[in-house]
Amino acid sequence: MNTASSGDRSSHSRSSGPVFGSGSGSGRGNRLGSFAPSDGNLLGKDMRRRNNITVTGRVDGPVLLLAHGFGCDQNMWRLVVPMLAEEFRLVLFDYVGSGRSDPSAWSEQRYSSLEGYASDVLDVCEELDLQDVNFVGHSVSAMVGVLAAAKAPQRFSRLVMVAPSPRYIDEDGYRGGFSADDIGELLDSLESNYLGWSAAMAPVIMGNADRPELDQELTASFCATDPDMARVFARTTFLSDSREDLKTVAVPTLVLECKQDVIAPREVGAYVNDAIPGSRLVTLEATGHCPQLSAPQATAEAITAFIGVAR
Repeated sequence: MNTASSGDRSSHSRSSGPVFGSGSGSGRGNRLGSFAPSDGNLLGKDMRRRNNITVTGRVDGPVLLLAHGFGCDQNMWRLVVPMLAEEFRLVLFDYVGSGRSDPSAWSEQRYSSLEGYASDVLDVCEELDLQDVNFVGHSVSAMVGVLAAAKAPQRFSRLVMVAPSPRYIDEDGYRGGFSADDIGELLDSLESNYLGWSAAMAPVIMGNADRPELDQELTASFCATDPDMARVFARTTFLSDSREDLKTVAVPTLVLECKQDVIAPREVGAYVNDAIPGSRLVTLEATGHCPQLSAPQATAEAITAFIGVAR
């Protein structure tokens, strides 16, 4: 694959509103309305609405469960979906409090910890009776996937961690990319002026100054999120420390990083790779924190190659 380089634990590379149509052919295209658990019962409408579940891709393909990060929704995957749908059965959803999920299901207590988001993942898996799940988590959702796999290991076969970070705050012997003061200022700014924070942070997160349309898209995604719910998710994300949880990973894992990412710098990718036995690190020739938008082909190729190798 000429868009990325890969390595194992001992080495890693060095380089500086979705529309999921019904389609046809190759067994692709059944939408959620015709997707049922193995017992034949239709999905409950409440769960469909709560997490805005979408199912697409190959009916007989391996299951990929795509989980978005903070301030986003399943629309962030739209550029990789057509490529992945050729080989995989794709399940997409919105965490409660994000996207088109049911806001009445939101609870500050539940979503003040990453375990609450992991519970959303497990609820979706249970409702669809998903087995042998290949979980693809972007940003903080990479750690959510780790927690979900620890709670229900029988459901998960592989993890793909896209731009992961187990801890954003620097500590002696660990570089997360931010000082405690940095994160404090970030959260204070978000609390006092969420819309202004969104407009200022989107270009930093996206990291592609020559492609302002990506900044605008991320800003719009942030601004579409209820500010009160976003504040809780932000604190849960940026104050989290999931380093110990990495030790629980017992399935083949791909750590997918960008060559330049101010939110999850290369040191973080190396840390995650070293902490998970047998994991595989791939560095994309991409910049920013959202390679599924800035480098969708490379991202889809890396995921497909890993799942194919891991079978």
